[in-house]
Amino acid sequence: MRLGVLDVGSNTVHLLVVDAHRGGPPVAQSSHRSVLRLMRYLTPEGAISTEGVDAIVTAVADAVAAGAAAEIDELLPFATSAVREAANGPEVLALVESTTGVRLQVLSGDDEARLTFLAVRRWFGWSAGEILLVDIGGGSLELAAGGSEFPDVAVSLPLGAGRSTVSFLHDDPPTAEQVAALRQHAREQLREARSRFTDRPDPAHVVGSSKTIRSLARLAGSRADGVGPQDRRLLRRAGLEDWVPRLARLPADSRPALPGITADRTFQIVAGGIVLAETMRAFGIEELEVSPWALREGLILRYLERLT
Repeated sequence: MRLGVLDVGSNTVHLLVVDAHRGGPPVAQSSHRSVLRLMRYLTPEGAISTEGVDAIVTAVADAVAAGAAAEIDELLPFATSAVREAANGPEVLALVESTTGVRLQVLSGDDEARLTFLAVRRWFGWSAGEILLVDIGGGSLELAAGGSEFPDVAVSLPLGAGRSTVSFLHDDPPTAEQVAALRQHAREQLREARSRFTDRPDPAHVVGSSKTIRSLARLAGSRADGVGPQDRRLLRRAGLEDWVPRLARLPADSRPALPGITADRTFQIVAGGIVLAETMRAFGIEELEVSPWALREGLILRYLERLT
């Protein structure tokens, strides 16, 4: 089947077109992306502004046209924290459906963690044993742990890279006081979440997923031999903490000159780095492995299983 996975996230509206079948990996064929950074459209009341709603509708309509041009057999559309938590989220969903014909499935934070964990498990395989997952989206941070295809514990925290940028890093580049405030906020959020994992066995693999973590790993990480032809990308906390202060001193328009920092992530990469560093510190993680599969792949895998 040719599937289109439409992800209406906090930072982008992204259509990924893949060829997929049960028992095999999804193979990417094309991609269509609109950068929105929805957090900048939130009103003081927590609603998405009219301008932001128009941007979502336009981006979804463009994605539908791209999917039709790619001749997809099925569209799997979903929305995450930005729409889920918006005060006018139901109205936004209704307008998207009436205008574009797309009914977005709204995923909870636990859904995001469990689907991402499924994708990571399939990527690393059963021999990976106990996995601890860290995933940083635009609106939320997902943490999950377990030894099977579904995590035994899953937590979603409002520590996404986009949300943290809008809430704390108001200047470009951010001030030292703003960076310190975000660090303290992340530590407080993570302290309670950490208690949910205290009775877990030590993970055989700590895995990071999401575009933010992949970008940071390209900047501050290293490569190691993998099982197949692809190398593994690793990110050590020491390397990350060395780079985050340097990133924070650069204005956003200068950061894309660095390896791994793309224009669509440049405004939120500092917050993402701070949150990831504090997460690694809270959980005692010295090094994590980076998964190329994340939420979208998890959604594809679950859909293929439900067909049978």
